[in-house]
Amino acid sequence: MEPTQQPRFAFGTRNYRLMFIGLAVLAAGFITMTLDTADYGEGFLGITLGPILLIIGFLIEFWAIMARPHGPAPIAADATTRETLAQQPAPAAPVAPTYKR
Repeated sequence: MEPTQQPRFAFGTRNYRLMFIGLAVLAAGFITMTLDTADYGEGFLGITLGPILLIIGFLIEFWAIMARPHGPAPIAADATTRETLAQQPAPAAPVAPTYKR
């Protein structure tokens, strides 16, 4: 890694926004399932609406991970990350295997 290159995160800001939206929808799904007043959660909220929200939340999370970031990824600003990346040795050239006959 070149010393002038800044370490960047794997995801862009769009991906992180989608992840937080997905987490909010997942939390809403779990909360919706607990709000069901029917016995053993067998009402509309516990069997239908809550699981639908969970499926939507997991699909949003999947999309957030797989989507390409539009803008540049945020730069890792902490000193520990920069020091760790600066201390990594350069990769060695691959050595061709030798075979005995």
